[in-house]
Amino acid sequence: MLCRLGQIRSCAASLSQAINQVSASRQKHTLPDLTYDYGALEPHICAEIMQLHHSKHHATYVNNLNVTEEKYKEALAKGDVTAQVALQPALKFNGGGHINHTIFWTNLSPNGGGEPQGELMEAIKRDFGSFQTMKEKMSAATVAVQGSGWGWLGYDKDGGRLRIAACANQDPLQGTTGLIPLLGIDVWEHAYYLQYKNVRPDYVKAIWNAINWDNVSERLQAAKM
Repeated sequence: MLCRLGQIRSCAASLSQAINQVSASRQKHTLPDLTYDYGALEPHICAEIMQLHHSKHHATYVNNLNVTEEKYKEALAKGDVTAQVALQPALKFNGGGHINHTIFWTNLSPNGGGEPQGELMEAIKRDFGSFQTMKEKMSAATVAVQGSGWGWLGYDKDGGRLRIAACANQDPLQGTTGLIPLLGIDVWEHAYYLQYKNVRPDYVKAIWNAINWDNVSERLQAAKM
């Protein structure tokens, strides 16, 4: 019996050590590099907006996410459930901000605009009737976001269909609706105010000229796997 107890304690100690090693080796989240210059999306999005949006706002979400995760790890180690619950809003906000913006940068391209091709276009026609109808519906949903948030084109894996949704603040699409994000439009004021002031519809209209449909198509392919 004592031998058995000793084996259990030894196993538990080894497991605890392994968990600590994994936690210690986990790399922190980092700000992703852009594949284009800050001014590459002009005249649709000016360089000053892009620089502030990427190097300041997105960077802040990344930094705060890393800090929050460290606090959460400490709370887990202590078994402090109250602290874990209290940290959930910060995890959702900063984690969502990092997820959303990481998708957003790849959804844009200096060579963007126009219309999608192939399977993505076929899916859009099937689910919305036409590309123009999808564009109008997504634009309307995005402009209508109250306060800050995002407009999304997502993939409903269970239904096998494309859907449009809007999320408040930095709520991540998949984590809050179950839809897999394909295309996101950021309508926080920091994404457009310096150039478009309070005329959000003009910004939403302009951003279609920078949409990277190849990236959206790749995301659809990955979502269907």
